Amino acid sequence: MTLKDKACIITGAASGIGNAIAHRYAKAGGKVAIADIKMDAAQAAADEIAKTYGTEAMAVEMDVTSEDAVNAGVQKVVDAWGGVDVLVSNAGIQIVNPVEDYAFADWKKMLAIHLDGAFLTSKACLPHMYAKGAGSIIFMGSVHSKEASPLKSAYVTAKHGLMGLSRVIAKEGGKKGVRTNVICPGFVKTPLVDKQIPEQAKELGISEDEVVSKVMLGQTVDTEFTTVEDIAEVALFFAAFETNALTGQSLVASHGWYMN
Repeated sequence: MTLKDKACIITGAASGIGNAIAHRYAKAGGKVAIADIKMDAAQAAADEIAKTYGTEAMAVEMDVTSEDAVNAGVQKVVDAWGGVDVLVSNAGIQIVNPVEDYAFADWKKMLAIHLDGAFLTSKACLPHMYAKGAGSIIFMGSVHSKEASPLKSAYVTAKHGLMGLSRVIAKEGGKKGVRTNVICPGFVKTPLVDKQIPEQAKELGISEDEVVSKVMLGQTVDTEFTTVEDIAEVALFFAAFETNALTGQSLVASHGWYMN
């Protein structure tokens, strides 16, 4: 599958899943914009991709909770490459706590990054995709887009919300050539997940090994983490799939943790 000369924006791409997607898109011929709040890390990632694959890559400073920052970042890509073909809304964080102890400020922060970020980046990219008559928007959901776990009220709420937003954009954008999809990973070994292990061990009163073996991987078929490379392949599949046949759909990649 190819993304030759396609202009791709990936948020939160300086590290983790977003970075793996950026590498995979560049390998497939795409021009990659590393949109991240950490500009130094974004520039380093863009430089590495350009050197490795010989494709165009740029760093874009972007706070996905700021409409002005999102609009400016998207415009930078449009000015450089003439439009936007693929958006991957991937930026995210995790904060875990029981509902009764969940700070309202943390709740708002979680929803702002995951949901507002997806909305604002989609809103900014859609006019450019409509002008071309084609485009792909991919949201980074989770198994928690379909399932719930203790301590993750804001995260689960946000990831469920992405499913609804994706379906609305699919309905609105279909006749204009824009399709949307949601990738729903299980636990992927990233710094975001590493951070959760001691936090959940403390909250649940179990060892860190038990958090991994029982809470995170206990319901998989092989007690294996999903990898960033797994998710990058799914992201390429959705981005390069050119018809509306799969628009509005989600795909779970979780080693059998969740099946539907």
